[in-house]
Amino acid sequence: MPVAQLHGPWADVSLFGNRWPGPTRPASRATIVALLVAAAVAALSVPLDRAGVGWFVTAIAGAAALVVARIVPDPAPRTTGPAPLVRRGPRTLSNARYFWSPATVALLAVGTFRAAGWLFFLCLCTAAITGALAVAGGRSLRAMVVAVLMAPLASFRALPWVRRGFAAVRAKGGGKGLRVTATVSVSVALLVVFGSLFASADAAFADLVGRAMPDINGVTVFRWVFVFVVTAFVLGGAAYLRAAPPDLDGLARPGGRRVARLEWAVPLTLLVLLFAMFVAVQLTVLFGGSKHVLDTDGLTYAEYARGGFWQLLVVTGLTLVVLAGAARWAPRDTGTDRVLIRVILGALSLLTLVVVASATHRMDLYADTYGLTRLRLLVSLCELWLGLVFVLILIAGIRLTALWLPRAVVAAAVLALLGLAGANPDRLIADHNVTRYEQTDRIDTRYLSNLSADAVPALDRLTGANRNCVLAPIAAELKQNEDDWRGWNLGRHQARDLLAHKPAPAPRSCPGDYPSY
Repeated sequence: MPVAQLHGPWADVSLFGNRWPGPTRPASRATIVALLVAAAVAALSVPLDRAGVGWFVTAIAGAAALVVARIVPDPAPRTTGPAPLVRRGPRTLSNARYFWSPATVALLAVGTFRAAGWLFFLCLCTAAITGALAVAGGRSLRAMVVAVLMAPLASFRALPWVRRGFAAVRAKGGGKGLRVTATVSVSVALLVVFGSLFASADAAFADLVGRAMPDINGVTVFRWVFVFVVTAFVLGGAAYLRAAPPDLDGLARPGGRRVARLEWAVPLTLLVLLFAMFVAVQLTVLFGGSKHVLDTDGLTYAEYARGGFWQLLVVTGLTLVVLAGAARWAPRDTGTDRVLIRVILGALSLLTLVVVASATHRMDLYADTYGLTRLRLLVSLCELWLGLVFVLILIAGIRLTALWLPRAVVAAAVLALLGLAGANPDRLIADHNVTRYEQTDRIDTRYLSNLSADAVPALDRLTGANRNCVLAPIAAELKQNEDDWRGWNLGRHQARDLLAHKPAPAPRSCPGDYPSY
């Protein structure tokens, strides 16, 4: 497959054949200005070391830049030079972008409200996926994977596109650029001069300016430059995809050789029977509760719940692979074939839902016995999401058409993550473990002291040395790492306010420390 054929080393790379010809016109002046402004906002706003409102500000600026880059007409097409090999008009993305775009902004907004770094990291990674789907599209699973892979490549392909745009802007009137630069320079100079005079005249105003403006040193300048370049690079690729979305519709067509009826029906029927036998046993466990654990010689909650849960989670994931393979290769030409697909795959999905319920029940027992942790909460959420996926598969099996299913599965994962952020997981974990302590007098103060500031209102329910044991480390971290406006966060703000009114001094020793395992 050729790597470069047309104008420039990256301008018209045929990495995906003729599915991705790229824009036929250079980047418009409005596109370039919007990208530079958004990158400048990101450089001044993003706190790289923590979750904060600056991420949300950057998300809004980036989304606005991409809207401007799309709605403002491009310059006239080139009249000189070789014509592109692929002549086709720009594609229009599906309406799914109206979900992926707000979802990306919402995921980055989580850092404004939740202080848990692990949660925001998950949201940041998911936002990279939803952002790629918003600008590149994709309906089938293969198309969505290709869209995500195209996003970083688009940033490289955008470099000559933006460079041609700069050249076109200079050719049409470089004087305007000089006037804009002069205007910005004069504005900055006026703000610096008069701001310095006001700061020296009033201490309160000086404090406000000091909080708004970070200390300018080598590290700060390097961070500004780094964030500016990375943001411009990422948004340039997004604008490139928005200007000419790739043609991924062909990847949604079913393909591959169909197998004979018995070649898939016999193995899956045997698998259904095995699932049925396991489910028959699990039903007694689900309704038997702790009696089954206590009546089994040598069986503890830890062995029953922790060991069995992971195996069942793997079974659930493997079943998805089996269903995907059967849906792709099983024939459906005759009425008998279609009935077999509905019956066998439907039965396997229904039985897997019982497996999901059993796995969730095991984790619930484990959390009740040993306490709730981030890992246990996450894997429980993952298991529930997998259960929802099987419900969607059952719905798709009614008509044997599932073009909407891959997008629905990813959308369900995004909504599950946003729902977890809305539930405030660290506070949820703290509430659960404090309630368990009130009932059993057992608590893991070491683990709870490592939770984020989101957990402070729940941990404040403790008293005495236990309260100080869990809150003193969090209070010390909050005091050591003050927030400026970029890193302002609702969870940390509420925690600081609570600890200011009810301090938690560091204790000499912690009386209760029962590990959560």
